[in-house]
Amino acid sequence: MKPLKITACVLLGASAIAIAVMCVMSVITPIKFDETKMQREEDVVANLKALRTAELEFRNQNGRFTPDLDSLILFLKTAPKKELVKMGSLTEKQLEAGMTEAKATEIFKAAKARVEKSGMTFESDSAKFAYIWENDQEVIKAGLQGFARDTLRLNMMDAIFKGQYTEETIADICVIPHSGGKKFTVEVNNEYTTASGTNVPLFVIYAPFESYLGDLDEQELINLVDQETKLEHYPGLKVGDIEEPNNYAGNWE
Repeated sequence: MKPLKITACVLLGASAIAIAVMCVMSVITPIKFDETKMQREEDVVANLKALRTAELEFRNQNGRFTPDLDSLILFLKTAPKKELVKMGSLTEKQLEAGMTEAKATEIFKAAKARVEKSGMTFESDSAKFAYIWENDQEVIKAGLQGFARDTLRLNMMDAIFKGQYTEETIADICVIPHSGGKKFTVEVNNEYTTASGTNVPLFVIYAPFESYLGDLDEQELINLVDQETKLEHYPGLKVGDIEEPNNYAGNWE
């Protein structure tokens, strides 16, 4: 075979291989992009849910939402979570004898005050209640063993996140996962008023696609943003809305 023909064959073979590789990549790249997107969005959604929980608790105690993530984290670290404890109920016999919920609550709280004044310490509130039921004569006389009405001041993070975060890790919920340290954007509208005149504070928290997918295939990212924009969807993940109430839902729900 002449050298020219050999060169031509080599070039044709190389071109065929290149075309085959391009065809394979044109299929693999979108699939890989979508798989990575789904995996990363699980982490982003987890933080958005945590921020939503924190913002709703902040509003419950302050009557408004905050756009300041540092203030939100300080609130989680320092504010107490008030929780109403309601254990046991009055029997028909007790009610017929004139016992009321208010009287029973007063008796229990007086017993609790006596125990606390004594300086006794307990591992938990449950242990304190058990001691009262077994030892306080007024509670026993009224037949209120197992009855408790109290407002406890709990650690905020433990109460709403069930030990999922510590003081050292709680600030991580403000960072968009896979973004290289970028934080979520928070906007609030505490002045929103419904047609009936009711004030409904609103918030929205954003995580654009570029923040957590920016290191992936550039063209796939451009296509994704363009697609969502044309559909008039937010190009990324978000929770809440400041234009109208949406029950603080995420756009993935």
